[in-house]
Amino acid sequence: MLILQTDRDSLLKPLQAVTGIVERKHTLPILSNVLLESKDGRIHILATDLEIQIHTQGAENDKGDFRLTTNAKKLQDILRALPDGAIVQLDWADNRLTLKAGKSRFNLQTLPAEDFPTMSVNDSAQVRFSLTQETFKHMISQVQYSMAVQDIRYYLNGLLLQVEENQLRLVSTDGHRLAYSVCEIEANLSKTEVILPRKTVLELNKLLNQPNELIEIELLGNQIRLTCNDTVIVSKVIDGKFPDYNRVIPLDNDKIFLISRTDLLGALERSAILANEKFKGVKLFLSAGLLRVSCTNNEQEEAQEELEIAYQGESLEVSFNINYLTDVLRNTHCDDIQIALGNENKSSLFTKPDEADFKYVVMPMRI
Repeated sequence: MLILQTDRDSLLKPLQAVTGIVERKHTLPILSNVLLESKDGRIHILATDLEIQIHTQGAENDKGDFRLTTNAKKLQDILRALPDGAIVQLDWADNRLTLKAGKSRFNLQTLPAEDFPTMSVNDSAQVRFSLTQETFKHMISQVQYSMAVQDIRYYLNGLLLQVEENQLRLVSTDGHRLAYSVCEIEANLSKTEVILPRKTVLELNKLLNQPNELIEIELLGNQIRLTCNDTVIVSKVIDGKFPDYNRVIPLDNDKIFLISRTDLLGALERSAILANEKFKGVKLFLSAGLLRVSCTNNEQEEAQEELEIAYQGESLEVSFNINYLTDVLRNTHCDDIQIALGNENKSSLFTKPDEADFKYVVMPMRI
């Protein structure tokens, strides 16, 4: 039975929007599948891992209604491998999905749609607001690299989303560094916060691809719903208490200077070639008019870079994990960056000159 005929991209693009969350190997085999459904003249596609669920709409369909599930990655890989502009035809019979395109033909297994588990969504929104996708994507890009990865402190494996009055704040930390981004929104909200799981943040960042369109954000108790374009993400939030980030941000560092972001990034990337592979340490030597960058390794090899700066204060030698410095410089889009150092044992503060929308705190390390 013919159930769909459309061009390749009209099926592939919405499929790609949802398959990022699908695990190839799962204890429930059906969770490796994607739910394909035709209703109201449109194709609907849904994927879930029971922690996060993404639903989107695809091509128009005049072949009638249907509901089925099939392997998400295999279907995506087949569509990707077809030539641009290919016309795709789907036939469904005897629990087999047949995909035809030109002289190509593929048979895929299906599993019953009624067996596909979906998340139950709490529809009573405690907080609702919206902002442009461009603004939200920019905020995420400024902080997401500081999220922890599989930390035993599970509340660090994600991103704090906090609203208060007309402000939205995003904060991430792995215990060694902290990134903070803030923007104004058209709302007046009571203070509310949730922790978004790392997987949700990474998928969301991929989907924010229409800069001028809005994304609507709804906080639903232990869930968050994010709606952009024809796509809806529902995710559980992490149950835990995020650290008080205000206590971490140093306010009295007195060795302050501006430096070209790209010049410093280039110096660090070159120096990193000879950094100790295990510890990735870099020493910064600050003195009047000069910042010297130095990396050494177990083979007694050394890299040194010197950068001229407008600074006339006290000298200081301080060490950092070089990756923590290159991460912030790669993800902060400004010509110059302001660095405020305290002493060799105190966290340093990176900010954008004359802008209060971003802060990055990094702890020193011993080399």
